[in-house]
Amino acid sequence: MFFDTWFGLLRVVVVGTLAYLALILFLRISGKRTLTKLNAFDLVVTVALGSTLSSIILTKSVALLEGVLALATLIALQYLITWSSLRSPLIRGLIKAEPTLLALKGGLIESAMRRQRVTRDDVLSALRSEGLGDLSQAAAVVLETDGSISVIKSLSDRADGLAGVPPPETNSPAPSRS
Repeated sequence: MFFDTWFGLLRVVVVGTLAYLALILFLRISGKRTLTKLNAFDLVVTVALGSTLSSIILTKSVALLEGVLALATLIALQYLITWSSLRSPLIRGLIKAEPTLLALKGGLIESAMRRQRVTRDDVLSALRSEGLGDLSQAAAVVLETDGSISVIKSLSDRADGLAGVPPPETNSPAPSRS
């Protein structure tokens, strides 16, 4: 009821330890960028690594070397894609999202919020997290590429805070005051 055989338990400990050590080694070799939280692509790679490690440990039909090769393949592909995205605008455009301006100078940009499926309550929550009482105290609110919401309190001392954030669409209505 609790386990099949003592050998099965021993296999989990031995294979789990070896697979874990292999993963740590691969992550150290590939660098810090492998498990960053920059965008959806990075999240998918992180989840895939965890799922692969789990399969190696718990699935008897997956041999240790096959599983370690799977880990190495995922990490190598992630490294190749991120390396390529630094050198190719086309690849960068395929895997990277741009940050989205959700509010500017105290007004919500409703079209951007609808497009990104962000509610007014999401924006207000981000403001509260930054210690702001209302939208008028924010110079800008940005949905980052990793899904987090950043609040810029004042443009006067952080003029570069919106670098890399596309301006609101010119054909969209003016930001609404809330």
